[in-house]
Amino acid sequence: MSVSGFYYGAASRILAEVPQPDSGGAAPDKLSSAVKVALNLLAWAGTAAGVVGVLVTGIMMAISHKRGESSEHMSRLGMVLGGCILVAAAGPTVSWVFEQAG
Repeated sequence: MSVSGFYYGAASRILAEVPQPDSGGAAPDKLSSAVKVALNLLAWAGTAAGVVGVLVTGIMMAISHKRGESSEHMSRLGMVLGGCILVAAAGPTVSWVFEQAG
């Protein structure tokens, strides 16, 4: 018996002893609702972080303007707004992918 055959035989015996769920492949309701709550909280946190980022960038732009300094705040504002778009698009994109898969 070769080494790979030994590992294959051991793996098949271990996998044969693993109990199979009888839920038909669906997640339990408690788990599903907990994941939805967690994703909603993360979406709200991402939105709040985007708002704070825009406010901080605006404050920094105002301070630099008052001091007469020129700075690259528009690129920072672009990155913050890009992050906001990414957070806003993540939820619907994931929902669409899982609807197509299911």
